[in-house]
Amino acid sequence: MLDKLQLRKAKAEEVDTIWPLFEQGIEKRRQEGSTQWQDGYPNPQTIANDIYHGHGYVCVDEGDEIVGYVALIFDVEPAYDIIEGEWLTTGTYAVIHRVIVSQHKKIKGLASWIMLALEPLCQARHVYSIKADTNYDNAGMLRVFEKTGYTYCGIVYLRGNPRQAFEKVLLGRDCRKKVIMPRSH
Repeated sequence: MLDKLQLRKAKAEEVDTIWPLFEQGIEKRRQEGSTQWQDGYPNPQTIANDIYHGHGYVCVDEGDEIVGYVALIFDVEPAYDIIEGEWLTTGTYAVIHRVIVSQHKKIKGLASWIMLALEPLCQARHVYSIKADTNYDNAGMLRVFEKTGYTYCGIVYLRGNPRQAFEKVLLGRDCRKKVIMPRSH
């Protein structure tokens, strides 16, 4: 199933199709007892803003049904300027926010697939660091960070709430030069 997925830019007219994924995720977080996404954020306007600014991406299945969404932002996240801990890198980075997958059409490994699918988009823009954060009790997203090779860096505060911060450095793995040693005679 994962090999038939595609990640593409979200379109403005898709907000009403994307928003139900968030409603499912918000309800799931509520049922899990989390405070994450229980205060009116995100909302349809958040998604519309993502798309307007070119940050919104959808994951579609082989039938072109939207099964996931993510915001990939090629700009600084002001909340990341102050971290209780230390980022792995300084300089240019991409930010991942608002990862959501369908709760009705469950696809095992979908969130991890989305996270990995973002990496070539970053590399194409010569951005080799991706930073992200999540709530302390978001076990699913914490597993995704672990599975996709992110490193825990510390605590950041978004909208006044402490969040676990993660970073993945792409340069070392995907941009290594092959060294060819001369033959000895």
